[in-house]
Amino acid sequence: MASVRKASAWLGLVEDNDERYYDDEYAEGSASADQWVTDPRVRVASESAEEHGRRIATISPDSFRDARGIGELFRDGIPVIVNLTSMEPSDAKRVVDFAAGLTFGLRGSIERVATRVFLLTPADTEIVSGESNGHLQDGFFNQS
Repeated sequence: MASVRKASAWLGLVEDNDERYYDDEYAEGSASADQWVTDPRVRVASESAEEHGRRIATISPDSFRDARGIGELFRDGIPVIVNLTSMEPSDAKRVVDFAAGLTFGLRGSIERVATRVFLLTPADTEIVSGESNGHLQDGFFNQS
């Protein structure tokens, strides 16, 4: 049961009130750097994703100045999810205008996926929607 609680706390589903896995040496910053080395499998997966062009960037800009980063990623052929929820409405409108011009100029597409969240996709990327045109007869779950 304790591992479920730890996993839930790590995912942010419950508040983490259990302070016992914060050792004093970590709180003081005296832990050695090699204890936090990334698993080599993660590096391999990252390199493979980059090699096969399977990367998606997520950006939550603070101001219009961050639009350049969006443009550079998109220009490199990387789909970009732009989350504008923390921006002022006037700056968010400027970023959307910039993104619309960017996608038009590079023959990509822009799609609103949620309120103030947009997906910019390059020309060679297909967006597959999880919604179907009607109900599937052979679906996994049918409540009717």
